Amino acid sequence: MDKKNKLKNKNIALVILLIIIAVSIYYLNSQKAGFNTEKEIKTIADKQVRVQNAEVAETEAQIDGYILDENAINRKKSLYQQAPELTGIAGYINTNPDIKIRDLKGKVVLVDFWTYTCINCIRTFPYLKDWHNKYADEGLVIVGVHTPEFEFEKDFDNVKSAVEKYGLKYAVVQDNDYATWRAYKNRYWPHKYLIDIDGFVRHDHIGEGAYAETERVIQELLKEKMEREGDVKLFGAVDKNIEAVDVDFGKVETPEIYFGYGFARGNFGNEEGLKPDEIIEYKLPKEIKFNYAYFEGTWKANKDDSELISDEGKIILPYSAKFVNIVAGSEQGSEIEVFVNNEPLNSENRGSDMKLDNPTKINEFKLYNLVDFEYGAHTIQINIKGKGFKINTFTFG
Repeated sequence: MDKKNKLKNKNIALVILLIIIAVSIYYLNSQKAGFNTEKEIKTIADKQVRVQNAEVAETEAQIDGYILDENAINRKKSLYQQAPELTGIAGYINTNPDIKIRDLKGKVVLVDFWTYTCINCIRTFPYLKDWHNKYADEGLVIVGVHTPEFEFEKDFDNVKSAVEKYGLKYAVVQDNDYATWRAYKNRYWPHKYLIDIDGFVRHDHIGEGAYAETERVIQELLKEKMEREGDVKLFGAVDKNIEAVDVDFGKVETPEIYFGYGFARGNFGNEEGLKPDEIIEYKLPKEIKFNYAYFEGTWKANKDDSELISDEGKIILPYSAKFVNIVAGSEQGSEIEVFVNNEPLNSENRGSDMKLDNPTKINEFKLYNLVDFEYGAHTIQINIKGKGFKINTFTFG
């Protein structure tokens, strides 16, 4: 081999060696960087958060009618909770199946947890309907989250019938498995949550009442919406003359009574008690206690209700209230006659679901208003004909 070729081979070997050295240095530095984690990982994480936030902001900016104000959002983050999403929904009424809280940004949203046999929920409907009529065009969206208390309340057709019966025109979704209920950490029917245009929970109220306060918050949140849009509107005074049934709870002394062993609470008077899935023949005791319900006849305690097994039965309850309601039904069809203070119902004390002079047929599982009388201490007696009658609960007002 001549001198020229030897020099060429040496140069090639030198280049290869330099490449190997360069690769080794890069490898060692990259390994070394892998152990210098805390600062660099934080930097990478911060970059990822910024990217995610930018993506969220871009998505929010695309929501129709929503004007993003990052300064307002940053202020709210330390003051309010972000509204949980609707989740696990089994059915949709008066709305599309793709309804989401996140897509309602730019609107004021009222989420109302209810169930159709809840008398407290029913008494709030006139106010919800009034707010929907007055403020829907201004940007209020009401979403009724129907979370069932009893098994039959999971049925879509039952819920739809109730929505039609009470004339609810706003969106209703079925939360049959309590997924949205748990997301909101809710424990009550009814419970209303008001969500602002940026998706933060700004107000909530449990139970009936405080209607004027809730409406004022609705107006305040709508005003925030309009100001961000560069618009100004003055709302009228809160309407306090809604046609609705208001209850003086200070005069209602009798608590709710549940007859299913899965719910059993309240005062059940028979000494045999309610025993899960057992058939018991009940007899009325000599002493009937105030605010205690008593059975006569043969009954079986189910998870949701107590069921009449004999052909005839009786329920007696001394109570203190104006209104007496039961949640009940009968798959086979039963009849009831109601007495107040040992007298048949008359035009002065008849509940809205009761007939005069004739037994009232019980088929559909729902809330029945038995008595509408003056506040005070009374005794109700329900005579039942037809096995298969099921009673879930007594409620009062």
